Amino acid sequence: MTEAGDVDTHHTDVLVLGGGPAATWAAIAAAEAGSRVTLVDKGYCGTSGATAAGGNNLWLIPPGPRRDESIREREAAAGGLTDADWMARVLSASWDRVEQLASWGYPFPVGDDGRQLRSSLQGPEYMRRMRRKAHRSGVRILDHHPATALTTDGDGVVNGANGIARQDGGRPWRIAAGAVVLATGGTAFLSGSFGTNVDTGDGFLMAAEVGAHLSGMEFSTAYALAPEWGTHTKGRMLQWASFYDEQGRPFPTERGLAGRQDAQRALAQGKRVFARLDRAPEHIRQTMRDAQPNYFLPLDKAGIDPFVTAYPLRMVYEGSVRGTGGLRLTGADCATTVPGLFAAGDAATRELITGAISGGGSHNGSWAIASGSLAGRGAAEYSRRRASGGEPVEHDRLGLRPGPRNAPSVDEVVRVAQDHILPPNRSHRKSGARLTESAAALEALWRDISAGLAPVPARDAYKPRQAVALVAAARWITAASLARTETRGIHRREDLPDLDDRFAHRILVGGLDEVWTAPDPVLPQLISAEAVA
Repeated sequence: MTEAGDVDTHHTDVLVLGGGPAATWAAIAAAEAGSRVTLVDKGYCGTSGATAAGGNNLWLIPPGPRRDESIREREAAAGGLTDADWMARVLSASWDRVEQLASWGYPFPVGDDGRQLRSSLQGPEYMRRMRRKAHRSGVRILDHHPATALTTDGDGVVNGANGIARQDGGRPWRIAAGAVVLATGGTAFLSGSFGTNVDTGDGFLMAAEVGAHLSGMEFSTAYALAPEWGTHTKGRMLQWASFYDEQGRPFPTERGLAGRQDAQRALAQGKRVFARLDRAPEHIRQTMRDAQPNYFLPLDKAGIDPFVTAYPLRMVYEGSVRGTGGLRLTGADCATTVPGLFAAGDAATRELITGAISGGGSHNGSWAIASGSLAGRGAAEYSRRRASGGEPVEHDRLGLRPGPRNAPSVDEVVRVAQDHILPPNRSHRKSGARLTESAAALEALWRDISAGLAPVPARDAYKPRQAVALVAAARWITAASLARTETRGIHRREDLPDLDDRFAHRILVGGLDEVWTAPDPVLPQLISAEAVA
């Protein structure tokens, strides 16, 4: 037993940070490879995060020529920034893993032809089974154990992490590991979007502190549409919507993505927008309800039949959770630019399969499955080859120690960071002038918190780190948005509305006290020479 204030320590082969689908797939894959695996989650593994709160559609294409067609279609829509090998890898891995999920007893619905319908997953049922499978695979799961910092050896190789046990009075813990998988999710800036309260960019911060690079952060400013009084965003439902203004006049748009874009454009201008799912054929309406019941529940409670009655919409910021940016990957094993550190799910950039556009639910869902599995196997192999983890080198990380008496509070810091990210005129519609203003304000905020934040209770010691992570992410998003002097995908510059072929490459970003950007030396790889932005 450890006394209060002592550091609870243990050793493992592979340490997984996170508790969503990417984290659990990584933990299971590492255990399958013969590693001792520990998973630590900020919340309760299986219930925290966007997937557990709702679910996923899947980019699931059977083997055959249709896969290449799907890759070409994605290339044509994704701004020319994707990697064909990665797309093929994700399609293959997710197909195989969903087959396994079915064999574990996941209750996929069955169509009229007797075949399972595997295009979507119900979040609670999915994550309940993933937690159970991880347990049965021998994974040690530590719930309510947020990680606060990565540790490295004297050569800068990641060898574990530190954190606190929230339900044990904030007792500090240290776990030494042969390799670490970051699957901590992206960042939605505490916008209130459904299930994203744990997605504060902690993994981005911890990785950057040990020298990791990020990519695609300018495409992290994704918004989705939800009923005006709700937070549940499911764009797939709105592909069947007709959109109306406040006077009931229909938008002159086609069904699908174009309609949603027009709705967001109007909302960003301060106008009210209404939707009715009247374009959905009668025979699929019950299937829509069965696939995403959480979307319909608040409408039903309000007495609204969305197939008949128009309901008001609002924009909800989902950041990199629905967007693209994250840690840069350097190989098919999901290794990052720092040895010993692997990334998966929303913590890793999805530019490789989504390019300059949102992955939506389907691509993101398959990315979590595939990247988690690949990262888990990669981390297991790295740990097996590694002679010794070495002693951890202590670092004084920003936000781990309280600041002076007049230091800003967590809430104050979070509000300032949000002010420069959440408003649509900061992220949905960007301009050089507003970005430059935000960059200056965020730099000043970074200097203000450099001596620390106001003290918090021991069990809340992770919250200052969350606030610091939000400021860091806001600075990276702003810097990358300034560096991409064009409009491409969901990166929209009002002052630079045209595509510029000189920027047909990914943009890297990193640094803490000094933020930097640079072109990615690895160019996009397209299978279709005619792929266009």
